[in-house]
Amino acid sequence: MFTGIIEVTGTLTAITPTGGDIRLTIHAPKMDFGDVKLGDSIASNGICLTVVAIDGDSYAVDVSRETLSISALNAWKVGDTLNLEKAMLPTTRFGGHIVAGHVDGVGKIAKIAKDARSVYIEVAIPPELMKYTADKGSITVDGISLTTNRIKPSDNIVCLNIIPHTAEMTNIARHWTVGRMVNIEVDLVARYLERLLLGQKDEPKSNITMEFLAKSGFV
Repeated sequence: MFTGIIEVTGTLTAITPTGGDIRLTIHAPKMDFGDVKLGDSIASNGICLTVVAIDGDSYAVDVSRETLSISALNAWKVGDTLNLEKAMLPTTRFGGHIVAGHVDGVGKIAKIAKDARSVYIEVAIPPELMKYTADKGSITVDGISLTTNRIKPSDNIVCLNIIPHTAEMTNIARHWTVGRMVNIEVDLVARYLERLLLGQKDEPKSNITMEFLAKSGFV
């Protein structure tokens, strides 16, 4: 699990095809590798990826075909700056919101404009994800925990305001441009709430009734 609070950024230094999928090498000189070991999870632009090799200030992760098919990773290129966050600990300050690192869909930056010292950004997201968004709700964009200013349901748009600190500490200032594809993860609570409320409707009905239990001697 993650919080969506970016710890450091890293640079994608290699994309290596490996038997149908790929391996990424990420250079992260500002990351504390003291508590990182093989098998640990690090969110990279919001994608939970498993560390398979560590070499000094760099580490490697394998990316499955499933992840390639549902995320914006296909658009990544060597030299890109990635938002990085190590998996949270029980003692971690919970500064963002609950983030699983599982991409729900790919969005597109639709508008960028100055708003005083902040940056106003509109992100177009897949229509099926709009139901999980709300004004002043939480959404994860490229691994960053952000608060929605408002939503435009008819246009499938999420509106965001990015403060200068967030822009500089992430890849927003360097890489976000109109048309850029970004990884979207909706609020985990909203997703499970929907399942809780609607899940029973598509579950098979049981033939076990109180009458059946009585006839069978159970009650």
